[in-house]
Amino acid sequence: MATSKIRGIRPKLLLCLAVAGSLALLACSVSVKDHDKDGNSKVDIETPVGGIHVNEDVDVHDVGLAIYPGAKKKEKTGNDSKSANVNISSNLFGIKVEAIEFESADSSDKVLAFYRDQLKKYGHVVECHTNSHGGDISIHAGKDASNEVSCKDGNNGKIVELKVGTESNQHLVSVEPQSGGCDFALVYVQARGKEGTI
Repeated sequence: MATSKIRGIRPKLLLCLAVAGSLALLACSVSVKDHDKDGNSKVDIETPVGGIHVNEDVDVHDVGLAIYPGAKKKEKTGNDSKSANVNISSNLFGIKVEAIEFESADSSDKVLAFYRDQLKKYGHVVECHTNSHGGDISIHAGKDASNEVSCKDGNNGKIVELKVGTESNQHLVSVEPQSGGCDFALVYVQARGKEGTI
């Protein structure tokens, strides 16, 4: 059984890059594109035990949710990317994460209402409260993979997370109120154990 606990989009990307760096010692091939024409970075590592692919260029269609009307994609600040496509695969497990951050001049209540409706197409929507984006994501591949998502970690905080699906296949919207609007993240996570595909 593979289990992951994710604490926010940025730490998630850093963790994947750290794993990528350590596996690079075993790598058969490493490809690093520091910045493309849009300033996005891409890392591809193929090893005898699997592959790691990290890309800052995310297509919102891959997340499976519409963009809230009038919202703008958050701009990269320094080395802090506001989007990530992470795909780790091996013979033992696999995980794929698509995440994009946006900002809106509308209130968090309006954005949450829009995404409650959007998420219904995937099943029962669970509302959680946390202190960081992605602070309430649990990912399981194996015997707990088919468990429905639920709230963890005390369910308190100013950030509201709407999520739907199972521990191995879930959509998440994380909304944080800001003065003059809100920030929100759209996340899609898939995981598999030794058996299965992503």
